Amino acid sequence: MLLKIAIKNLLGARLRTILNVFVTSFSFFIILLMSGMYDGMLQHAKNVTIDTEIAGGAYWHPNYDPLDPMSFEDSHSLIPNKIQSLIDKKDAFPVLVNQVSIYPGGRIMPAILKGIPPNQDIVKMPSTSLNSYKDGTIPVLIGKGMAQSTKLNVGDSFTIRWLDINRTFDANEGTVVHIMDTENFKIDMGHIWIPLNIAQSMFAMQDQATYVTYKKNLKEIADNTDWLHRDVDFLVKDMEAIIEADKPSVQVMFIILLSLAAMGIFNAQVLSIFRRGREIGTLMALGMTRLRVVALFTLEGGLNAILSAFATLIVFGPFLWYFSMSGIPLPIDYTEMGLIMAKRLIPVYSAGLIFSTMILVSIIVLIVSYLPSRKISQMKPTDALRGKAIT
Repeated sequence: MLLKIAIKNLLGARLRTILNVFVTSFSFFIILLMSGMYDGMLQHAKNVTIDTEIAGGAYWHPNYDPLDPMSFEDSHSLIPNKIQSLIDKKDAFPVLVNQVSIYPGGRIMPAILKGIPPNQDIVKMPSTSLNSYKDGTIPVLIGKGMAQSTKLNVGDSFTIRWLDINRTFDANEGTVVHIMDTENFKIDMGHIWIPLNIAQSMFAMQDQATYVTYKKNLKEIADNTDWLHRDVDFLVKDMEAIIEADKPSVQVMFIILLSLAAMGIFNAQVLSIFRRGREIGTLMALGMTRLRVVALFTLEGGLNAILSAFATLIVFGPFLWYFSMSGIPLPIDYTEMGLIMAKRLIPVYSAGLIFSTMILVSIIVLIVSYLPSRKISQMKPTDALRGKAIT
């Protein structure tokens, strides 16, 4: 009975119901879109990082800290036997890391040199290009961002100076053999890549490495001596931290949108109670309890939330689908700001996101529908029939 009366009341309100449903459904839409964008950012950053850098995970030398270049000199050793067995089976590849100075165009710049096996196929890097240059200089692979900062092009030569394991400085010429276009700034900015055997020879670190990257879906090696196992979750923590740091600004927008939707429904309920005083009095005089009258008005607010969910699906659903397929073009290149982000951001709408958003908005709508309805419990049927306003 209450449901039938609530539906009749909503249909009778017409424009007021349409406006409430539209405002609430628009809040649904914006919250889903913005949350989907952030989930898409995180998913894209993870996918790019996994594909181009970490694959299934890595084993680090215990002294290795990628954020501290001063640690590179001491973060190398012979590879433990169990990890070496993965390399022998081509399920992993070693990387040797050290700090060098480069002199592009007569300028001095610090750089991180990484030696990588050219024939590895575990991460998506054009490392095979390091095999194709044989003129006596060191073949060098750099990223597009590094090429812009150093003003180097394919075929350009520059001096590389390094300090080997015996604390002796040495230098040689390097030649850019390929410039890779990658979204992962962590393998681009400040990095130069050379063949692993040449890096080991330069630093007098034969058969040594700094870390070993292994294929996806491999189990962790038990008792891998003192080398540290780093899984995917650990290696993408920095991406998650960057995105989490920006979430408060979006949460402010969520609060504003929810407040607008809640305010519209609250005002509509207050106005409804004020204008429908005689109807309320008649229902109470006919025997409907105050609790059931309060439930009626709260149910109307709940139906608003349900209609808003359907309106979001019908009116804004095509927009959400279009953005998830074609993406949202971004006005600037965020890779220069230290973010792994595509030029077209693809939102990701998980079932958990949709369900939690619907529950959150529905709870808020029910609360703001119930609050003004409490005033009904203070009414006397005779006052309501005479049209007295609730104070």
